[in-house]
Amino acid sequence: MRAQRVLVLGATGYVGSRLVPQLLEMGYNVRAVGRSLEKLESRPWSSHPNLKLAKANALDLESMTAAAAGCQAAFYLVHSMISAHKDYAAKDRQAAGNMIAAAAAGGLERIIYLGGLGEEGQGLSEHLKSRTEVGRILKSGPVPATILRAAMILGSGSASFEMLRYLAERLPIMITPRWVQTRVQPIAIRNVLGYLAGCLTAEETAGRVLDIGGPDVLTYAELFQIYAEEAGLAKRLIIPVPWFSPKLSSYWIGLITPVPAAIARPLAEGLRNKVVVRNDLIRSMIPQDLLTCRKTIRIALSQVRQQDVESCWSDAGALESPEWPYCEDAPYTGGTVYASGFRAVLDASTEEVWRSVMQIGGEKGWYYGKQLWRLRGWIDNLIGGVGLRRGRRDPKELRVGDSLDFWRVISLEESRRLILLAEMRLPGEGTLEITLTHAGDGRTEMKFVSRFRPRGLWGILYWYFHLPLHDIVFRGMLKGLAQSVGCGLLEGPYKIIL
Repeated sequence: MRAQRVLVLGATGYVGSRLVPQLLEMGYNVRAVGRSLEKLESRPWSSHPNLKLAKANALDLESMTAAAAGCQAAFYLVHSMISAHKDYAAKDRQAAGNMIAAAAAGGLERIIYLGGLGEEGQGLSEHLKSRTEVGRILKSGPVPATILRAAMILGSGSASFEMLRYLAERLPIMITPRWVQTRVQPIAIRNVLGYLAGCLTAEETAGRVLDIGGPDVLTYAELFQIYAEEAGLAKRLIIPVPWFSPKLSSYWIGLITPVPAAIARPLAEGLRNKVVVRNDLIRSMIPQDLLTCRKTIRIALSQVRQQDVESCWSDAGALESPEWPYCEDAPYTGGTVYASGFRAVLDASTEEVWRSVMQIGGEKGWYYGKQLWRLRGWIDNLIGGVGLRRGRRDPKELRVGDSLDFWRVISLEESRRLILLAEMRLPGEGTLEITLTHAGDGRTEMKFVSRFRPRGLWGILYWYFHLPLHDIVFRGMLKGLAQSVGCGLLEGPYKIIL
C-alpha cells in the first residue's frame, strides 16, 4: 500500500512533531491533527503545501471520524502521561475505541501505533499496562493495526533524555532505587521515526506486534556513565538502595530534573520493568542503521548545545486556554477575576521591544528579581509543580504551545501581544499578558497585566498576599526590558487602573 494521505494523531507531541515533517519530506500528503489549531499553526511545517491541519479530540468520536475521512493510514500517537489524572487509563481506553470506530467509518486501511515494551504479568507498571491495553484495543478493530513497542526513547528534548541528563549532570553521587540495575534497550528517536514511516510501505508489518530497540542492552547505571563520559563529566558514583519507592523516586526526579513528579511517576514505575526486545523481526522488514546509545547521546548533546531541539516533551499535551484572560471579555466572564498591571512608554520601536519580549525567561531570565523568580520556582518544584527548570525550547523564538519556565504560551500576536498561562501550582488560574502599542515617533507603550481567577478562600488570600510583589516585580521588569532594548523610559512605570 502506498498511502496517498496519512493521518497523524498527536501531531504536536514529541514524536508527532518530528514525524510530520519527515513524512512530508518523503512525499506523503499529511493531515496533522491536534486539540488546538493555533498550536498546530505555530509549527514550522504548518504551511507546507502537502499538509492539512485538523482539530480533533481523541475522546470525541465525531471529531475523530471527520479527521480520518479521506485518509488511507493513521499514526496513533496519543496517550496520557499524567499520573495525577487517576482516570488516565479509562480515557486511553475510550480514545482507542474511538480510533477504531473512526478508522472503520473513514475507510482507513492501516493504523500504526507506538506503544511501550513490557511483558504482561505481575509487576508491570500501570502506565505500561495502559499502553499494552491500547494496542490490544486497536488490534481488535476491523482495520489492521501495527503495534510498535519501544522502551526508552533517547533524543534531544525527550523526557527520558532530560531525566538522564539532569540526574547525571547534577548528582556526582547518586543514591538511587534498585531499578538502576534494570536492563533496558533504548532506541534513538531517529530510528523510531524510521520504523514508523517504514511501516507505510512494509506490507508485512500490517497487523503485527513488533518490538523496536537500538543495538545496546544495558542498565540505567551504565547509561548514566555513558552520558557522563560524553558530557565530559567525572565518573558518577551510583549507590542503589532498597527503600526508594516509585512515588518517592518521582518526587526526587521532580526536584532534580525539569520533569514534574506527575509525569516522572509513570516513568519511574516503568523503570523497574525489564524492557528488552523479545523479537527483532522488524530489523529485516525495515532495515536501517541503528544508533548506539553513545552516539545517540552525543548527537542529542550537540543539538542541545547548538539550541537546535526540534521538539520537546514539555510541548506535548492539550493547550488548555481559558476564555477569561482576554481584556475584551466582560469583567464577570468566568467568575471573579482579579487583575494587576503596569505600563510604560519606551523610546524604541515595537519591533525592537518585541525582540526582547521574545527572549524572556529561560537562561535570559525575567529582566528583574532573578532571586525572587528562582525562589518561586523552587517553592513550586518542592510542592510538585513544574518549577523553572523546563526553561524554553529556543532562546530567541516562541510559538503557541511552548513551555516557558512555569508558564505556557497560549496566545502570540507578532509585535503586539503575548499571553502566558501559569502552570505552577496555584489555588486558581493565572495569566500574564504583555502588550505593545505603537505610541508614535518610534515610541512604544508596553503593558504588563497579571490576571487571576481564584479557587476558594485560599485563592483570594494568595492573590492579596502577592499583590505587593506585583508592584515591585512589574516596575522592575519594565525598567529591565527597556535596559535590554538599550533605550530609555519616556513615561512610567505607572500602575494601571483595571
